[in-house]
Amino acid sequence: GGMAPAPSASATPTPSASASPSAAAPSPSASAEPVPASIEEQRKAVEQKVGAPAWQAASKLQAPADLSADPSLADTLKPFGTLSPQEVAVLPAQMQFNVPTIGCAQLDKRPPASISDPKQQVVSCEDGASKYLLDQAKVLGTDVSDADAVLDQTNAWVVSLDFTGDGQGKWTALTREAFTNEGQACDATALGQDGKCRVAVVLDNEIVSSPEIQGVLTGNSQITGNFNQKDASALASQLRYGALPVTFEQQEQQNVTATLGASHLRAGLLAAGIGMLLVIIYAFFYYRLLGSVIFLSLILSALLVFGALVVLGRQIGFTLTLAGIAGMIVSLGVAADSFVIYFERLKDEIREGRSPRSAVPRAWMRARRTIISANAITLLSAVVLYVVSVGTVKGFAFALGLATVLDLVVVFLFRHPIMTMFARTRAFLSPRVSGLGRALPARTQQTQPRNPRAKEA
Repeated sequence: GGMAPAPSASATPTPSASASPSAAAPSPSASAEPVPASIEEQRKAVEQKVGAPAWQAASKLQAPADLSADPSLADTLKPFGTLSPQEVAVLPAQMQFNVPTIGCAQLDKRPPASISDPKQQVVSCEDGASKYLLDQAKVLGTDVSDADAVLDQTNAWVVSLDFTGDGQGKWTALTREAFTNEGQACDATALGQDGKCRVAVVLDNEIVSSPEIQGVLTGNSQITGNFNQKDASALASQLRYGALPVTFEQQEQQNVTATLGASHLRAGLLAAGIGMLLVIIYAFFYYRLLGSVIFLSLILSALLVFGALVVLGRQIGFTLTLAGIAGMIVSLGVAADSFVIYFERLKDEIREGRSPRSAVPRAWMRARRTIISANAITLLSAVVLYVVSVGTVKGFAFALGLATVLDLVVVFLFRHPIMTMFARTRAFLSPRVSGLGRALPARTQQTQPRNPRAKEA
């Protein structure tokens, strides 16, 4: 974003300006700076599209064409009205401004960063109706340190502006130039109600505000007008964050029908089911009886997640999306990790010589902190991702966080208690059944009787 002397209204946020394509700044000759080769090639393509007569007529214009004085010129320049916003963006600023068949509908939809060089004159629209030729940007968005919507002494909403050290000097020079109208740089259409020049604030190719300068401002400044709190806050946000040197260009867009979307949703659910099935098969193959704990825990987690989705859908209108399904599939890995941590701790305790029954509570004490830490990191990542993201990514983060919280509930209220119960069964002591065969010590037959003296007797 930048500020340049030229268009805009007086102190109102929606100034009234002539709807005709009249100049809002002086109309000097076009810039003589060299044009990049790629831009020059695009201009030649546009010239071929509109035709030589239309291009030559537009190139000869030194001011906005008056179609009422020369009706035949309207037909000659008509092809410019068929240009796309991308094609309009490569035209010289003078041509964009002087050709009346190039309208604000085309100018407002130009690609991002079409207005980016502060040393060039540019064309921009205000309120989608008034087209202006703007001078070079004298103050940039990076020169604004802060902007806030505040109430003034008359209890009216205004936008307060603070500038950086260098920015304050630029702003003072710009307000002096606009207030005194040095060199009569502003024509009649660029003057406000009090006859002072207006300054255009340009963001994303459009004029978002155009206050009339009421004096030479050497300190903090205010933009006044018929603002309400919403309008003042919106303008303050544009001035505060418009300095970010980032533009977004759409790379891909895909529209799907409801039927196709339903098929994608079914495919996502199928993928989640296959993932859970593979985890269960591996659990039974590697852990055997302990695999039943994994199976029951995953089933319980799935039921809790489904119940939570039903409740959230009815209470806040939450809808399960493909991104949400992806988050739940990732949560399967988090749940599987907690199983591995617990069961491997159990094996470690048995290798140290403890019995399976006594090893269960000790393994739980050692694994609990690791499980809590791992889930806490996953939950924190999901929260941060939810806060800083938008769109479908929020659905992924929400589903991942929800499944992680429910996994912790299952771990403490189901997995550990059921392991304690299994430790009391005879099957748990069987290496082949429990899945602890590699950890349990091999049983050796006793070669000596318990009471040698009794045998000797």
